[in-house]
Amino acid sequence: MATSATTPATQPSSGGTRVKVQQFGRLLSGMVMPNIGAFIAWGLITALFIPTGWFPNESLSALVDPMIKYLLPLLIGYTGGTMVHGKRGGVIGAVVTMGVIVGSSIPMFLGAMLVGPLAGWILKQFDKAVDGKIKAGFEMLVNNFSLGIIGGGLSIAALKGIGPLVEGLTNILSNGVQFLVDHNLLPIVNIIIEPAKVLFLNNAINHGVLGPIALEESQRIGKSILFMLESNPGPGLGILLAYWLVGRGSAKASAPGAVIIHFLGGIHEIYFPYILMNPRLILAVIGGGVSGTFTFQMLGAGLVASPSPGSIFAYFAMTPKGGYFPMLAGVVVATVVSFVLATLLLKTVKKTDEEEMDLEAASAKMKDMKTAGTAASATVATAAANNIAANVRNKADVRKIVFACDAGMGSSAMGASVLRKKLQSAGVNLTVVNSAVSEIPADADIVITQKTLTDRAIASNPNAEHISIDNFLKSPKYDELVERLK
Repeated sequence: MATSATTPATQPSSGGTRVKVQQFGRLLSGMVMPNIGAFIAWGLITALFIPTGWFPNESLSALVDPMIKYLLPLLIGYTGGTMVHGKRGGVIGAVVTMGVIVGSSIPMFLGAMLVGPLAGWILKQFDKAVDGKIKAGFEMLVNNFSLGIIGGGLSIAALKGIGPLVEGLTNILSNGVQFLVDHNLLPIVNIIIEPAKVLFLNNAINHGVLGPIALEESQRIGKSILFMLESNPGPGLGILLAYWLVGRGSAKASAPGAVIIHFLGGIHEIYFPYILMNPRLILAVIGGGVSGTFTFQMLGAGLVASPSPGSIFAYFAMTPKGGYFPMLAGVVVATVVSFVLATLLLKTVKKTDEEEMDLEAASAKMKDMKTAGTAASATVATAAANNIAANVRNKADVRKIVFACDAGMGSSAMGASVLRKKLQSAGVNLTVVNSAVSEIPADADIVITQKTLTDRAIASNPNAEHISIDNFLKSPKYDELVERLK
């Protein structure tokens, strides 16, 4: 889109900084998101079986402490190492993570996020240095002992140095958060968080800082309000309800479906384009976030673990016994404040070209922001055209369609669901799955991505047919593909 293509040129420094922070956020979320199921398992066990839980059980609650201190950090460290250097990187990442675990007295999530990728990177450099220099028959010996020696040395360094350092940093951050809580200043954090969500910087804030501190607090007192700062679905719900009531055109028509996806499905990305259509609405989500957090704090709300995705169902599942009223009150207040402010702002919008931006254009702008730093759009278009020309599949050759997005969990899941229903309605029986763009299955026949991700998708699976779209909820290319595959 012209808007997104010209933005970096006019604001090079700020755009470059945003790209770097977004990349950092994707690194953090890439380590956490695949393991969210384990975090939820720990949260459910905690909510059910600790002494203040729904069904107190001393025997079963014995799982809580080992899981948060050992299992979860090791999973993060393993995943971080795998992202850098495959399974060998994952193994050394877990080994070195054990060093930071033993070297501290608190759950080492920040430490695992640091040493997992670092250990994988160091091993990767060693493997590059000796590549082609190992005598035949000694490959397994060198591979095993290099990992063991490097991993053992790094784990000792982590135990003596990194573990205590990260523990000290965590204590400083925790004290800072506690200062905000003690002085009733915690709601001001939402002034940063709400704009960050729309710019896709939320992963760096949520998983990199708030999550680890919240888990430590949850282990100590049984719940944490920090889990609710970024994940509160109320501000986004208020925006969508306002568009539903006083919006115009396609934005108004699509708002009801977006409400379901956002509030019940927990995919907050769905409301970002609605804000990008009218950037003044960022004031509404800030107001909703601040008021919601203030209500949470005043009523003593908190969750036992991260509600991921940020669905109201996840909120209910992660709420400790006796905490439903404070939780619901904060969500409702955030929704009402955001709705009222957004309604007023939408009613005073002047019908200028910028403010009348089509929803599809805003969605494309959102995707361009999210994937900033990828190849230039001209390169993308050329690569996509070449691939499509070379790899167009006949109906008989298509068995699996993969819908890929950056993380493989949000927009790709929605797009796969939409396409799957269209194919079923047309009587076409094919496998349609979603995936991260970096992990597209080798047996994919057709890969569908948002256009700014197409070059990465082609690099991940050059043999498949690749289709680029603008809007993952409704694209004419879906119908074209269905007609072709009938």
